[in-house]
Amino acid sequence: MSPYIFGVILPLLATLLLRNGPKRRRGLPVDVGGEPGLAIRNRRFESPVRSAWEGVTTLAELFEAACKAHAARILLGTRAVVAREVEAGHDGRSFEKLHLGEYRWLPYDAVFEVVSAFASGLFFIGHLREERVAIFADTRQEWFMALQVLPLLSNPIFYIDDKTQEQSSCTEVTTVICGRKELRTLVNISGQLDSVKRVICMDDDIPSDASVIAFDWIITSFSEVERLGRENPVDADLPLSADVAVIMYTSGSTGLPKGVMMTHANVLATLSAVMTIVPDIGTKDVYLAYLPMAHILELAAENLMAAVGVPIGYGSPLTLTDTSNKIKKGTKGDATALRPTLMAAVPAILDRVRDGVFKKVNATGGLSKKLFHFAYARRLQAVNGSWFGAWGLEKALWNFLVFRKVRAILGGQIRFILSGGAPLSGDTQKFINICFGAPIGQGYGLTETCAGATFSDVDDTSVGRVGPPLPCSYIKFTLWFPEKRYFSYEHLIFLPQLIDWPEGGYLTNDSPMPRGEIVIGGPNVTLGYFKNEEKTKELYKVDERGMRWFYTGDVGRIHPDGCLEIIDRKKDIVKLQHGEYVSLGKVEAALIVSPFVDNILVHADPFHSYCVALVVGSQSALEEWASEKGISDFNFSELCEKEETVKEVHASLVKEGKLARLEKFEIPAKIKLLSDPWTPDSGLVTAALKLKREAIKKTFNEELSKLYAS
Repeated sequence: MSPYIFGVILPLLATLLLRNGPKRRRGLPVDVGGEPGLAIRNRRFESPVRSAWEGVTTLAELFEAACKAHAARILLGTRAVVAREVEAGHDGRSFEKLHLGEYRWLPYDAVFEVVSAFASGLFFIGHLREERVAIFADTRQEWFMALQVLPLLSNPIFYIDDKTQEQSSCTEVTTVICGRKELRTLVNISGQLDSVKRVICMDDDIPSDASVIAFDWIITSFSEVERLGRENPVDADLPLSADVAVIMYTSGSTGLPKGVMMTHANVLATLSAVMTIVPDIGTKDVYLAYLPMAHILELAAENLMAAVGVPIGYGSPLTLTDTSNKIKKGTKGDATALRPTLMAAVPAILDRVRDGVFKKVNATGGLSKKLFHFAYARRLQAVNGSWFGAWGLEKALWNFLVFRKVRAILGGQIRFILSGGAPLSGDTQKFINICFGAPIGQGYGLTETCAGATFSDVDDTSVGRVGPPLPCSYIKFTLWFPEKRYFSYEHLIFLPQLIDWPEGGYLTNDSPMPRGEIVIGGPNVTLGYFKNEEKTKELYKVDERGMRWFYTGDVGRIHPDGCLEIIDRKKDIVKLQHGEYVSLGKVEAALIVSPFVDNILVHADPFHSYCVALVVGSQSALEEWASEKGISDFNFSELCEKEETVKEVHASLVKEGKLARLEKFEIPAKIKLLSDPWTPDSGLVTAALKLKREAIKKTFNEELSKLYAS
């Protein structure tokens, strides 16, 4: 038989048979009582997962068991600063550049000794078991160790917040553990922190003026407290699974942050569920930690890694790659130095990686540019299922010739990426699959559900969906029979519990799939909001079987195979003057792919028939455009004010809007082009880079008013 048949026809027939065969069901219905209807659960589990470790019911027990099992293995790694330099940018601003060394590691047994000693040291300096602790710092190994310390203090309630200057975040806190940078912030607002008695700095070089200004605080270093604890050991008093382990504040992207009370059982349920999803996770892996631990996504990820023997190397978003803003040219970024196999990411960071690669490729030009785009197109055809020859040997060829260089950006060894915190665009998901050759698991969850709700299966290459429920979660839906009046799995479609929402344009009889608000239940659903009983009663419900349900405010739809797709958020939908509904988040996700856009906020007003947008311009793209147009003698701020520039950016938004099939009224009619980026330090985006919509609207209220008035 001709080799052609074996090489082309047989693979083609096999692929077609698999594609046309029965669809795999990833989520199944199950009766959980409560309000009428059924819930969806993960198909592999009969009941919600609570703990994947026999006899382990708390985070303290989990950490101790891991340290015993992996005592000699490395756990925490940090890079020392070799040199700091200040470079002047072409726009007159100065930037700090770092030369970082190789990773230095602490093994499990050494980390456990530090944790035990630090817990004893806290008691020695006067901290009482019933008092509360706050952690206020960037993600680093001391953060992780402080987190493990606190359960040893006997049923503590402690705060974890990257914005401790919020007065509500410090209520009744007596001890704060922070970094040197954050200590200065605390000192500046010391008059508002009436309950604070002790501040422990993770860095040894404590600012000399700190104790003078905050004269009534005991200020000492992390290492000093550890030393005192080694000399004055105290027995641990371990918590129970139902005890509150963490009070973690929501990001505040839709309003004031709320303190979510998480028990040990809540967090453990999420860790146990995620462990069943990530393929073959274990001691051969290396994890890159750089997202804020003040958010549950990173906190859960790091605790899971430590539990299964995975070394954790610390970095930051500004030092992540060799070309990151704070990395000195010619030196290694965190990913290059660590060469991780696993990492968590938020869509904003993955979008920037994608945009950065395409900009560099296009700037290179010539044969390299043509080869990259040809290889990418071939692989994209394969991912989309329209070309079968781009698998096998051809896939290996393109990986070697083209995509190996892209993979080197993140160290070259990435085998799995977890994306969460916001919806991931289909284009970016395909980019990661093609260029990094790694599956990307898109998850959905909230602080109120300990980050856990749904997670896409590793073999699911579809885009725009967030997978079936995690084994610790139920997603509540009611039944709808579009074709028959009797019960039939063949015609079963699952519908969110809060049936019709006519104000938002979502109804139970929507086609092709019904849509509505998502309701999550299971052992990962938290207790409620700290000192906010009204909001707790509004969003949390307990059914007659004792299961807790959280009403998310997110709008989704369930596909026939049991996978969830997030399509909106109730607070992001605005009704325009003539009755049309605009989903702000959906429009922003469609328009941010413009090469001229670094960030965007779409604004809609019920008293107008159109929407407008605040656009943070991409400096590199706009300066390149200006150079091509012969526009010179302008700094970036002045360039963004030019009418010609605004028209060009607006035209690109219109183009992307049409490609995304947005309605005319959804595409912003007017824009304000801004030159300064939105950063967590500015208070306009969260630490996970999600828009703080109310803060942005307040900051740019005058600009928005002018857009509507003009």
